[in-house]
Amino acid sequence: MYKAIALMVGTVIGAGVFGIPYVIQKAGFLNGIIDIILLGGAILLLNLYVGEISLRTKQKHELAGYAGKYLGKIGKKIMTISMMIGIYGALLAYLIGEGQVLQNLFLNIFNLHLPTIFYSFVFFAVMVFLIHKGLKIIEKSELLLGGIMIFFILLIAGIALFNLNIENFTFNFNPKNLFIPYGVIFFAFIGATAIPEMRESLKRNKKKLKKAIIIGSLIPLVIYTLFTVAVIGKCGEGTTKIATLCLNMFFIGNIFAILAMATSFLALGLALKWVFHYDHKLSSKVSTFVTCSVPLLLFVGLYLLNRLDFIQTIGITGAVAGGIDGILIVLIFNRVKKMGDRKPEYSIKSHKILNWILIVLFAFGIIYQFL
Repeated sequence: MYKAIALMVGTVIGAGVFGIPYVIQKAGFLNGIIDIILLGGAILLLNLYVGEISLRTKQKHELAGYAGKYLGKIGKKIMTISMMIGIYGALLAYLIGEGQVLQNLFLNIFNLHLPTIFYSFVFFAVMVFLIHKGLKIIEKSELLLGGIMIFFILLIAGIALFNLNIENFTFNFNPKNLFIPYGVIFFAFIGATAIPEMRESLKRNKKKLKKAIIIGSLIPLVIYTLFTVAVIGKCGEGTTKIATLCLNMFFIGNIFAILAMATSFLALGLALKWVFHYDHKLSSKVSTFVTCSVPLLLFVGLYLLNRLDFIQTIGITGAVAGGIDGILIVLIFNRVKKMGDRKPEYSIKSHKILNWILIVLFAFGIIYQFL
């Protein structure tokens, strides 16, 4: 039970947490908290849908496998494309973010005035080497790394809470600003890929899967809210796009941000490499090249266009990849009710109106993010 919850929490909580305080501060604190609660609730429902989908299916699949089984080849291809958008977008965001954090670190320690792109390239070179070597210890240590990340988030939030300024919070409700944080928050909540593995960890007592999904989905919501309150309460309008940079916790903040984005980059990079290597039978070197070249090319292209932006990157990635996944999960859920090949340990009643609301929300979120 605890391992299943830890799998969900460890998958959801990642480097996306650094962008939440900034977008919530821009939208207004009240608007942002409403977004966290509503989106957190919507994604909790999606996670419960995925849980039932896995329990109604005898064989274990990843999300793309469920899409293929219940929506056909086109559904599987769209889900696979969505997964690649999500991973490549995240790798690009971490490449941008690491450059900014490393620049801040070396500027303060050694007074080095080097551009962020230099640090991004150094970080990228190290990550390519590690991904090529295929450090499976990163994958095996995911639960430990997730626990360390939660510890640091709570430590930073706890310290910041002692320096709150109530004037930094805006409680005016403005519907026009409700969707400003949408993509970034969605990015930070994505974690449905952990659910098939959660089912396996509970294979002797699948009845507990529903409870594990609910607890594992609510813990990130509470932690994100606490972290956001702490950062905005301390930084106010000075809240930075990477939250730790404004907290005046030089060592803890920078080191945590560096480690969080590096481990997230490695975990996602290795996962994608194994997809190319094992599923598509590419050599290890070619798999590493395909995994790492795309975010690098995107990084260089956006740099030349002067459009490198950590928040925009995770916002678009979250809205597009999360939105596509959300729509497909709702469609799979509707089909699995009729086509499932085993009786599930729990069942969520399917409401057509609610499902259409979710589909429209995710579709609108994709369109809004680009507009």
